[in-house]
Amino acid sequence: MSNRTEHKIVTLSEAIERRKAWKKDGDRVVFTNGCFDILHLGHVDYLEKSSEFGTQMIVAVNSDASVRTLEKGVERPINSEYARARLIAALGFVSMVIIFGESTPLELIQALTPDVLVKGDDYTIETIVGAKEVIAAGGEVKTIALVPDYSTTKIIQKLKQ
Repeated sequence: MSNRTEHKIVTLSEAIERRKAWKKDGDRVVFTNGCFDILHLGHVDYLEKSSEFGTQMIVAVNSDASVRTLEKGVERPINSEYARARLIAALGFVSMVIIFGESTPLELIQALTPDVLVKGDDYTIETIVGAKEVIAAGGEVKTIALVPDYSTTKIIQKLKQ
C-alpha cells in the first residue's frame, strides 16, 4: 500500500476532522463528485480546473452500488470504487477522497460545508445537488466547461466497435 495516496482516502468522520483543521488554518475548500469510472483527459482537466478555486480539494467518488443506480448500466462500473478512489487520490491537486453510497452527495456536502462546490457545465446552479446549502452557508457554486468528446460512455462505445 502506498501511504502517499492511501492516506487521502478517508471515512466521513476523518473527512469532517480534516475539514475542521483546514477551516482553522484558513484554507479554502473545494468539493466535487463523480463516478470517474475510466479516468480520462476530461476528468483530469475538470478536476484540475476545479482545484484552482481553493487550497484544498475534496473529491467524492460514487460507490460501485451507487454507480449502478445512476443508469450507467449493469456492466458499470468498469473499475471498482477502491481503484477509482486510488486513481483520483494519486492526482497531486486532490487533497482528500471519500467514497459515498447515497444517490447524491448531499449528506457529505452538508457535513463538510465546502467553500466552493463545483460541477461540470452540463449542470446549472439550479440543478446542482447541495448548491443552495453551500450558498446559504456563504460559499460559492461554480461550473467548469467540459472537454468535448471525452466521456467514459464514449470510451466504452469505442472499445465495443
